[in-house]
Amino acid sequence: MTRRTSDRRRLESAFKKHGCTHFKWIDPRDIVTAQWVRVKCMYGCEDYAHRACCPPNAPSVPECRQFLDEYDTAVMFHFAKAGDNLDERRKWGRKVNRSLVSLEREVFLLGHERAFMLLMGTCSLCKTCTGAREDCKHPSLARPTVDAMAIDVYSTVRKYGFPIQVLTDYSQTTNRYAFLLVE
Repeated sequence: MTRRTSDRRRLESAFKKHGCTHFKWIDPRDIVTAQWVRVKCMYGCEDYAHRACCPPNAPSVPECRQFLDEYDTAVMFHFAKAGDNLDERRKWGRKVNRSLVSLEREVFLLGHERAFMLLMGTCSLCKTCTGAREDCKHPSLARPTVDAMAIDVYSTVRKYGFPIQVLTDYSQTTNRYAFLLVE
């Protein structure tokens, strides 16, 4: 068994411990970034300029691409949630994101000092966000979403055969994605 295989097995054990059972190892260069994602944040997202980890409190689109290109390895996590109301989905998202931040810490402690998690939804560590990075109550834990990092989630996950579609009501299953960048 190679060192890399052994290391991946240790990491996968940590993933499963944190409830991340559906994932794929991917090349970060396959993660699609696009300006349209940022524009959708600006014109259509209620969190724009109201969250410490959302644009404009996020790197520019070219900086996002540069950041991803500094890594050789990433893990794409898939999470599905069946029909609930918006409040229930937000509670579920908050719980999953907290677990993802904890997972990033565990991966760091396993010797991967560059581990960095991109959350599946808005950072929701606090009930009410300060809206500014400099006033963040949890700066060591707050992480940007995949959207804030200009990631075209639809194009990226389809490359790997994961399900994703535009939802028209809450009775439909939502498919959400998070990315762990790791060396």
